[in-house]
Amino acid sequence: MNRIGLTLIVAVVTAGGCATVDPRLDFDRTSGHVEKAAGQSLPQFEDDAATREALVAELFAAGLTVDEAVKIALLNNTGVRAALARVGMARADAVQAGLFANPTLGLSFRFPEGGGRSNLEAGVAQNIAELWLIPPRQRAAERDLDHTILEVAREVVALTIDTRTAYFNAVATDQALSIAQDNVALTKKLLEVTEARLEAGAVGALDVNLAKGQALRADVDYRTTRLEAASARRSLAKALALTTLAEDMTLTDPLPAVPELAIDAERLVSLARESRLDLRAAQEIVVAAEARVRAEYARVFPTLDIGIELERSDRRARPGRDILADTARASIANGALTAPDIESRGQRAAAKREEIDLIIGPTLGITLPIFDQNQAQIAKARFAHEQALALLDALDRSIVQETREAADRALTAWNVATLYDRELLPQAKKTLSISESAYQAGNTPILNVIDAQRSLLESRRGYIAALQAAANAFVELERAVARPIDVILSPSESPNDAAPNRSDKDSAEGGQP
Repeated sequence: MNRIGLTLIVAVVTAGGCATVDPRLDFDRTSGHVEKAAGQSLPQFEDDAATREALVAELFAAGLTVDEAVKIALLNNTGVRAALARVGMARADAVQAGLFANPTLGLSFRFPEGGGRSNLEAGVAQNIAELWLIPPRQRAAERDLDHTILEVAREVVALTIDTRTAYFNAVATDQALSIAQDNVALTKKLLEVTEARLEAGAVGALDVNLAKGQALRADVDYRTTRLEAASARRSLAKALALTTLAEDMTLTDPLPAVPELAIDAERLVSLARESRLDLRAAQEIVVAAEARVRAEYARVFPTLDIGIELERSDRRARPGRDILADTARASIANGALTAPDIESRGQRAAAKREEIDLIIGPTLGITLPIFDQNQAQIAKARFAHEQALALLDALDRSIVQETREAADRALTAWNVATLYDRELLPQAKKTLSISESAYQAGNTPILNVIDAQRSLLESRRGYIAALQAAANAFVELERAVARPIDVILSPSESPNDAAPNRSDKDSAEGGQP
């Protein structure tokens, strides 16, 4: 029994000493989830700020595309690194869950009155209940780690989606600003024509005032649109974690033009159910909750201490001998000079061997589950498991409707943009051209020209807004399905292609108005 106890303690100490926290594979898994959902992998973060700044400057060199904006957001946004730190902490918790508790060493020294050898007690014990407590505890911690990885990946994907949305909003407001500027020029031209006709006596002062009012309103609209464009660019700069002037950014990608297509919402629902990171994270919560139920059952016997104890008995100090006094007493007793009794070395050794100097033996200690059988914590864990199942079911049902809504919005937004491009915008341009010609010929009042200008302005703005809505709708469709848009629109992509793979644990152009 002594050898078994010592062997166990040595094995536990050796195993505990080999534990290390290395989250690099977990970071790679997180990056893999991000790449699958957003089409962009996480960059290799550099601790050197100068290196990061050089990479950002390189991406800015020839203007900024939407994909480059996403790369800068992933590289430059400190929130990403803060989120990845949670993955490292979850890995540390998983390592900690697999460690044995430290053995207990006890020492006791008691000194006898009057001097002498002290009483010594020593013992070392190890709680071997960890043998059945560690496996379920470690499984729960590993599932928590998987959940954290998926949650962090989902947050990073959300950042990429928000960055794409901010980019397209900035592009749309830039184009709206260009339209407002064109409208200023158009109204000024109409004012010049009206003033020339006034000098020629063809119209009255009322026409000039109407044209001037239209020009002033166009100027007010331009100033308001300029502020909206600047605000949209600052929102993009915020997503990119930049402190430079937002006006200095050169955005090279136009609003995307999506070809005509039919979106199969039910196919996307199946794809979303397989790909959504929040759904997979909720599934990991269920698995972790189930593991915690088993862990709480294992804690019915929370301690079983096996160890070794030894005790060395105390011994009083022997008083010193007075040889002359002992000789006198022996001589008086015998009536003659007599030497006192003196034990030989062999006699002293024999007497010492008769003494029990050291007691050593195994010890066993166990907590008896008489009053507390961990029933409360078991019930709590089971309720937590039921809660996780209910939340998982609720999220699954919500994803179905979210995906259908996102698909409907994307298809409707693109149909509206197509209608503007093919019908409304050409009609407004033609109407303005006819009204301007008729006004110059004196065949129509200026109000018709103003109405035609207003109609064209609204149509051009509506087209930009429709393209912006279509771009954002497809970005939101990416968020709903958790796959890049090219994968979503690819008919070859099937739900089975997006099935979760646990093996990773081991190892466009747009039209112009």
